[in-house]
Amino acid sequence: MSSPIRAQLLGPLLKSVSRSFYLTLRILPAGMRDPVGLAYLLARAADTIADTSLIPPEKRMELLLSLRSQVNGIPDSAALAVIGAEVASQQTDSNEKVLLESLGSAITQLALFGESDREAVRDIVTTLTKGMEFDLHTFPDESSGRIAALQEFSELDQYTYMVAGCVGEFWTKMTYTHVPGTFKDPQELVMNRGIRLGKALQMTNVLRDCGKDLRIGRCYLPATMLARFDMTPQDLLSPDKSLHARPVLFELVGKALDHFREGIEYTLSLPAFSIRLRLACLWPIFIGLETVALLVENDRWLDPAKASKVRRSDIYRILALSVPSVACNTLIRMWGDRLIARIEARMSG
Repeated sequence: MSSPIRAQLLGPLLKSVSRSFYLTLRILPAGMRDPVGLAYLLARAADTIADTSLIPPEKRMELLLSLRSQVNGIPDSAALAVIGAEVASQQTDSNEKVLLESLGSAITQLALFGESDREAVRDIVTTLTKGMEFDLHTFPDESSGRIAALQEFSELDQYTYMVAGCVGEFWTKMTYTHVPGTFKDPQELVMNRGIRLGKALQMTNVLRDCGKDLRIGRCYLPATMLARFDMTPQDLLSPDKSLHARPVLFELVGKALDHFREGIEYTLSLPAFSIRLRLACLWPIFIGLETVALLVENDRWLDPAKASKVRRSDIYRILALSVPSVACNTLIRMWGDRLIARIEARMSG
């Protein structure tokens, strides 16, 4: 039975900092909810530390590494107090402030998990914070006015693993632990598909948020890819370059679609009766594909004011359509194929 503290952390607090993820969490099999929910809270706190631009990057790095150490060891109340004083005080969102001030309780609850869940949560938080560390090492201070870019696609591929592919891996481990016998395909294949599903979603985020990220000095589009089309990261600051940069967008979308196809196969490897797990995969896949469709149809995709964002009404439509489709492989494939065909038709047209 959950303790009152755990119930508070994984109930009202989790709901306040992520309504969309909370919806997904509620449909998971019961045994998965606590470790997945706590992993999300710890990762969200780490992300808040890494993104608090009022704190110098060097200090953010120090605090991020301190949190990682707390997750992987014995809680240090003094170190947690420093995180609270340095970061929570800078938050304008009261929910984020409460989250940072609740880190001690979250880490204490982690220590109460069984060994398998505890180590899985520690592994995922460690990998995610390495992705945040990569950002802080690679890119300049948000207020510097400078832009840095990844150099090769391999860097972007590794980054998408560190910040999202590893989540698919963690999700799969949780399924094997708490719902054994669920997957019908070989474990190595399933694990790889879970990773690729996470990468698909992060690649979508990278492309959708490109215009916004550029304005804080971060270009995730590899410089070598841009150079093939006589472009630099600085060129991307002009929304008028959206059409000129479209070949780069389309090439990366093509890679994302390959990942999405594997994500659909991942979902279909779940038995038809695993309704909760299937829905938890279908929702982000189809919201992600709808986002990609908007991206390739957006002639101003580099303009932060014209971000390709799925409307709330369309999210509700996806949720509604997923329920009668969830147990039918044919309907899921048709839905995915239709969306991918729409995207590819736009790219080839």
